[in-house]
Parts: sequence; structure tokens; C-alpha cells
Amino acid sequence: MSTENNDTKNNEPKNSEVDQYSGVETTGHEWDGIKELNNPMPRWWVYTLIVCCIWAFAYQIYYPSWPLINSYYEGMGGKTQREVVKAELEMIAEDRSVFADKIQTTDLATINSDPNLTEYALAGGKAAFGDNCAPCHGTGAAGFIGYPNLNDDVWIWGGSLDEIHYTINYGIRGVHEDTRINDMPAFLRDELLSRQEIDDLTTYVQSLSDSSIQSTPAVHEMFIDNCASCHGEDGKGLREFGSPDLTDAISLYVTDRDSIVDIISYSRGGVMPTWNGRLDEATIKSLAIYVHTLGGGE
Repeated sequence: MSTENNDTKNNEPKNSEVDQYSGVETTGHEWDGIKELNNPMPRWWVYTLIVCCIWAFAYQIYYPSWPLINSYYEGMGGKTQREVVKAELEMIAEDRSVFADKIQTTDLATINSDPNLTEYALAGGKAAFGDNCAPCHGTGAAGFIGYPNLNDDVWIWGGSLDEIHYTINYGIRGVHEDTRINDMPAFLRDELLSRQEIDDLTTYVQSLSDSSIQSTPAVHEMFIDNCASCHGEDGKGLREFGSPDLTDAISLYVTDRDSIVDIISYSRGGVMPTWNGRLDEATIKSLAIYVHTLGGGE
């Protein structure tokens, strides 16, 4: 009997007492002078816990819950959010297909004059631009050195809807037989001009956009003989050849005099992918309309 009493005493918390303020016995636990009262949990809390447990049990029976070896328990209700999402996506795809089919078979001018088709094309074109064009032209289409800024009104190959559509469709120096292509001679590498002549020609090119730089009539003749067939006698460029205007302050590659010397000496030949066959016609038309509205469409 004494042994049992000793065991009981050993299991009881030590130093239990009655709190003088609340009149509740303590558990004997104390942290930094703070003593724990031996209060029972509130009834409402206990009932809430019981209800939650019952709800959780019922939920896992009625709805999909437990994973199985090759599948999962589908629940007594047989309803899953996957089916709901799948149905919603199918509905969205069906709605979009109506507009996509119209864009596929409608010419660009008609699409651009129809507010509903234009709205859809702009949304689709913006998404397609981010996926396919932004890596080169930037997310804001401002471009980088070697990649044109699509927000201005300077277009090497033309900025009308049809011209933009053609460029996107077939690319520049791409793989399609109808791709846009031009070749600027590498005047130094191909030994067409000497280093001094290239230096003089660089000065002339700079003078086209900066009146403070003076050149000579002899260098003008050199420009006529070697460059005017593509850039024009006035240096304003010819779109049919994809030759840029040399009289403005906008350049695809040039940042300083050394850049001009390097281009004349060794040429440049950037490549834009041929999107025909990689993107469907509705997406290409949407891209053309989106790019046309960026700020410089003609």
C-alpha cells in the first residue's frame, strides 16, 4: 500500500499549489516565475474540435482524398476540381477558336477595322510577342544593338500592316525561300576599299546626320560609286533593299565612329527567324497587328 502511494506521489507534479489571485490550483509547471493554472479547456473549444474532426472525416469520404497505388480515392461524390477546370478550359478554347478562325481567314485590313477582332488580335499578339519576340526585341519592344526598336517610326523593310506581316512570316535571312535578304559588302575584308578610303567614307556617313562634320566631294563620289545603289544618292535608304536611312540619328548597330568603320569594313548580317510554319497564321496576323500599334505602324 505504501509503495502505491509512493508511485502516485512520484507521478504528481511537484510544487503544485493554489493560485492566490484566481483560486485555481497550479499544475506545478513554472517558467520564469510564471505558473501554469490547471484550468480545463473551454467547452466551446472542445465542441469545435469535435465538430472539425467529424467534418474532416466526412470530407475525406465524400471528396477525393487518399492516394492509391496507381490512382487516388475519388470520393463518394465523384466530383473533382480537375474536371471543373478542364470543362472551363474547353469552354474558353471554344470561345477563342471562333475569333481565331475569323482571324485566320480574314485579311489584315478587315481585322484592323473590326473592334472585336482587333481586341482579340492585340491580346493574342501581345502574348505571342512575349513568348517569341521579346528575347531579341525586349519585353517593351525597345530593342537592343542589332535588334530594331519597334516603338519608333523607322522601318528598314516598311511599317505597314502587310509589310510587317510579310517580315514576321518569312523573316530576314531566314530559311524560307521568300525571306527578306540583303547583303552589304565587307569593303575591307573583300579588298574593295583601303583603310584610308574606309576612314574617309566613315567621315562622309557621319556628315549625313551631323552637319558639323565636313567631308569632300571626292568622298561623295566614292559613296555614290559604292553605297548609293542600296542607300540612295541622298543616303536615305531604299526599303526594297532593306537599306537603312543614314541621315537620321537612329542606327541598328552604330554607337560611335569605330562602329561605322567596323560595319563598312566587315559588314553585318543579322537574322530574324522565319515564323511561317512555326506559328499558325492567326498568331502571325495577331503579331503583325500588335507590332503595328506599338508606336510606329504606318
